[in-house]
Amino acid sequence: MINARITAYVTSSILLFLACSLLRTAQAQDITGEIAQSALPYITIDKILPESGANWQIHLVQTRDEIYVPIGVRKPEGNGPFPMILIGSGQGRDGILKIEQSMDRFQELMGRLVDRGYVAAFINFRNEVPGYYNEIAGAELLEDNVSGGDRTLQSVSTLDSDDYLSIVEHAKALSYTDPSGIGAIGSSHSGEIILKGTAVIELGAAVPAEPAAIEYLGMDISEAPRDASGRELQMQDVEVTKSIADKDATMLRTSTINTPLLVIGRDTDHLQGIFRLTYEWIEEAGKDIAWKSFNHPVHGFALLGKGDGQGFEVDEIQEEVFELYMKFFDEHLK
Repeated sequence: MINARITAYVTSSILLFLACSLLRTAQAQDITGEIAQSALPYITIDKILPESGANWQIHLVQTRDEIYVPIGVRKPEGNGPFPMILIGSGQGRDGILKIEQSMDRFQELMGRLVDRGYVAAFINFRNEVPGYYNEIAGAELLEDNVSGGDRTLQSVSTLDSDDYLSIVEHAKALSYTDPSGIGAIGSSHSGEIILKGTAVIELGAAVPAEPAAIEYLGMDISEAPRDASGRELQMQDVEVTKSIADKDATMLRTSTINTPLLVIGRDTDHLQGIFRLTYEWIEEAGKDIAWKSFNHPVHGFALLGKGDGQGFEVDEIQEEVFELYMKFFDEHLK
């Protein structure tokens, strides 16, 4: 296990070094093309999925504090402009390694999107700083009043949700995408990231699937009910969730959402009360939002991902949820 982690870390480090070298070369030679057309400098690395032979690219996207986060992109043939769907699952972690693993794990969903004329991008971002979202405003770049020149300084630490905004800006700036046709689907923490993002930047449509919106709802989980281990929250009940959530803060950030939303719940999930309350308060704010919950045994089922084994089949419930959100995306993004 240790050797595997070391190998993965070294591989990711080498890729990042090569990518940065490519960027410096491109900038030095004033190369035109995708780098020049992006909102900020970025790097592409061509890849192939070994199982299907599908072509894809790693994009290293420059963030607001001038580091790079990776996303994996598949696109239809041609120059577009195409609508694009950003896909996320869980926390930001493992850098390029998570992208490579996810391009394989979620290739069923991404292949379907490409076949339907969408660019599909699996995203990653820096790891979460728990609770910090409710303590600070969004990160800003400030003038350096010490060193001078064109250097900038951070007002506060940058969050994973700030990285998400940079990825959306990157997606809108690509030469082959329709900037008014950018959508998103994200599961668990990546569902919450969508909510944080759409409070700041407008998307064509978004699907927070099982959104673990603990920070978005301003929840104080110190007294939340937990399972026998004391680790897993037990937030199935909407009224219990309301009792530890901050409605005023939630409604304030919800007031700026202009993106049509479809919230997907899971009947037996231990956070179902959070999923449902997210919908109820955003609906109460008068926003364009819909709700649908399914009885499925797997967390993250909406993304059609592979399980731990090699075999994979999409079941009837997954087909139903896929058709539901694709109808939603087609109506808003095409």
